This record gives sequence, structure tokens and C-alpha cells, in this order.
Amino acid sequence: MLKNALLPGAAAGLVGGLLFGAAMSQLGLLPTIALLVRADSALAGFLVHLAIAVLVGAGFGWLVWRQRPGAGETLFWGLAYGLAWWVIGPLTLLPLLLGRPVTWEVHAAQDAFPSLLGHFIYGSGTGLVMAALRRGPAGGAWSGPLLRGAVAGLLAAWLLGLMLDAQGHLAGMGAMLGDTLRDSRPAAWLITLLIGLLAGLGYAWLYPRPFGAAGAGLVRGVVYGFFWWIAGARTLIPLLNGDGLAWSLAATRTDFPSLPGFLLFGAAVALLYQWFHRLVEFLLAEDVGRYHHEGAGTQGLRALGQGAAAGLVGGLLFTVVMVQIGFLPTVARLVGAVSPLAGFIVHLAIAALIGMSYGLLFRRQSYDLGSAVGWGVSYGFVWWVLGPLTLLPALLGSTPQWSVAAAAEAFPAVVGHLAYGAGLSVVFYRLEAAGRPWWVSRSQAEAARIARRREQILTSAPALWVLVVAIALTLPILLGM
Repeated sequence: MLKNALLPGAAAGLVGGLLFGAAMSQLGLLPTIALLVRADSALAGFLVHLAIAVLVGAGFGWLVWRQRPGAGETLFWGLAYGLAWWVIGPLTLLPLLLGRPVTWEVHAAQDAFPSLLGHFIYGSGTGLVMAALRRGPAGGAWSGPLLRGAVAGLLAAWLLGLMLDAQGHLAGMGAMLGDTLRDSRPAAWLITLLIGLLAGLGYAWLYPRPFGAAGAGLVRGVVYGFFWWIAGARTLIPLLNGDGLAWSLAATRTDFPSLPGFLLFGAAVALLYQWFHRLVEFLLAEDVGRYHHEGAGTQGLRALGQGAAAGLVGGLLFTVVMVQIGFLPTVARLVGAVSPLAGFIVHLAIAALIGMSYGLLFRRQSYDLGSAVGWGVSYGFVWWVLGPLTLLPALLGSTPQWSVAAAAEAFPAVVGHLAYGAGLSVVFYRLEAAGRPWWVSRSQAEAARIARRREQILTSAPALWVLVVAIALTLPILLGM
């Protein structure tokens, strides 16, 4: 374990610590770290910071050494690990070690917001280096995955550019090419497409052979988009523009519209890449009929029916929230009505349609109630971004509402969407488990379920669920108040 886990983890933690330490130096946070050894110089703080980073990195190596050794899986565990240490470190241990009381309040978390982004940078850097150390020399054919990644990234960036341009937030991207191009639309489009290309190539490196259903890929993509929002929109782009790190609460609030954009951008990259990969598999006549003896059409129709029924149950749970916040008349406007009853009917129809999409995207991905809730709440959050903040305003004749004020106003809907996703996924899991084909015995089905559950735990799925819930519940509170 020392050779395969602790030492690589320590080395990866050192690299992540160097990245985080450079940012802390620019933000003036190192003297606070130096207080841990009764000093006040930035150099002492930097050395203490690196020592902590190495120790924490060794812990990360121990955490992931039994996990699936994919680069993408390690990256997502790194992001979750960074989030955990933000709570453990700046919000808990650091105040205690400095003789101060622990204040787990919103204002304290807001004061530590730059540190949150720094811990994400540390965790992602540590995860990527750890993945490179575990993977070793590159081998195999890369031309296919890289080509699919490039195309997926460019298409997703085009969609991102359209959404940002519709709200007037695309301008300024061209500043990376110089002050004279700060407001140039062609330059802004060039930078946006370049980011898409890099993100697509990066996703291909993380997942040369994507696994799991499209729904799992969708959730991975949302978190991948979040990673690019931190590494790109909050870090690299401001640095290249000469503006310094944009990690402050004020700067993040001003540029909040880029967050939903990057979340949907990442989802599009992952889905397009995975669909291109499946298309290539189909065209090359690989084994696409892996499951039982049923045809894909039969399985798809069953998933649609089960998803619709589960969506109605989730929609009823969501209705409780919608009644409390008086949102049903707004939904009724989609069909030119204003009554709560019309809104309720439209709401249930939408809930059933989203449930059908869940059935197609997430079939055979839930192996117990825990994994069902994990995928369900993640999908519910996706629809909060895609629904109240994006599609609903567009269908009502406006533009996507990606502002801090709109997100804060729609925060109760986050709870409703998470509840909807939880109810939807649990019911779908029960229906899917009850729909076992007659030729598969109960013992065979249970053995297969346990094996797949064990395999899923070894992936980054638990880290993805934690990160999505943290994004859904933490960021709107920190940024909206």
C-alpha cells in the first residue's frame, strides 16, 4: 500500500498543494496558515501548507487505491475530497487550532468561499496527478476517442455560446486575445470553441471508453462542467485576462450566469461523447445485445412506462413544494392558462415526461435504494438548471434566467426538484426490480445485482452524488444571500 497508495498520493498532494499555494499567495491567505506554527510570514505559511497538502494527499491515495483506476473516476473523487477538506479544515480545524470558536454559519462559509474554490483546485489537481501516476505510460489507439471528444466539445461549446450570447454574457471572452478584442464577438466565439475543444479532448483522456448508461454519463458531465467552471471561468480565463483570480464572492456573483452554462456544457460534452462512442460500437458490430434475451425495443418501452409511472409519483411530491411557493399558476402559463388546477395538470404531464427520460437514461443503474436516490436527486438537480432557470423562461417568451437573483428566487424549487428526483428514482427502482424477466431466477437476479452494486461502489458514483447535492444546496445559499 505504501508504494501503490501513500507515496503516489503524497506526490499528487504536493502538486495539488503547489497549485493551491500559488493561489493562496495571490489572495494573501498564507500568513493565516503560518499562525499554526506561531509565525506570520508568507514563506512559513507556504511551507506549512505544503506539509499539510502532502499528508492530505497521502490520505487521498489511501482512499482511492482500491477504487476503479480510471482518470475520470480519480478526478471526481479528488473534487469530493477537496470539498470534504474545506469543511474539515478552514471551517473546523483551523479555527480550533488558532483558539477560535467554530462557527458553522452561512457568513463564515461565505468568508471562506475563496478557500472553497482553492480546495476544489487542490482536490482536482491531486486527483489528476494521481490518475496519471496510476495510469502509467499511454497505450492503445487514441485517435478515435480524441476525435469523438473534439467533436463533442465543439458542439457543446457552440450550444454554450448560444446560451451565453442570448443573455449578453458572451462578450469579454475575447479579452484573452488582448484588450483590443475584449468586446469582439468573433474573438469571444473563438475562445468559447477553444475551451470546448480542450474540454472535449480532456474528457476523452479521462474516459477513453465510457461506461455505464447515458444517465450516469450525464451526471459525470454536470460535475465535469463544474470542474471547468472553477478551472476555466474562475481561474484560467481571469488570469489570462490579467485580472487575477476571480475567487471572491463578489466576482463569482457577478459572473454567476457562467455556472449554469458550464453545468449544461459539461452535460452536453459527456452525453455527445458517450453517444458517439455507442454509435461507433454499433457500426463496428460490437456486442450491443448484452442484456438477457429481450430486444432493445422491449426494454425501452418497459423503461418508458415505468419511468412515466415513477415520474407521476415524484411529481406529486414536488406538488407540495409548488403549492407552498405558489408556482402552479406560472406553470399554467405554458398552456395559456392561469389557474392552479391547469398548472397542476401541466406539472404532472411534465413530471411524467421527465420520468420517461429518466427510465431511458438510468435503466439498470440503481442496485439499491441508496444508488437510486443518488442518481435521482442528481437528475432532479439537472432539471432545476434546465427547467426553471433555462427552458421555462424561454417557453414563456423570455431568455434563460441565470442570474444570482433568479437562482435565489428559485431556490425553493431546488428542494422540490431534489424531492421529485428522489421519489422518481425510488419508485422506478422498485418497478424495475419487480420487472425481472421470467427466465431469470430470483437468485440469479440478486447475484447479478450485488455484483453490479459492488462494481458501482468502486466507481466515482458516490462522489458524484455528494458533489451534485453540494452544488445544489451550498452554492445558491452562499452566492444568493
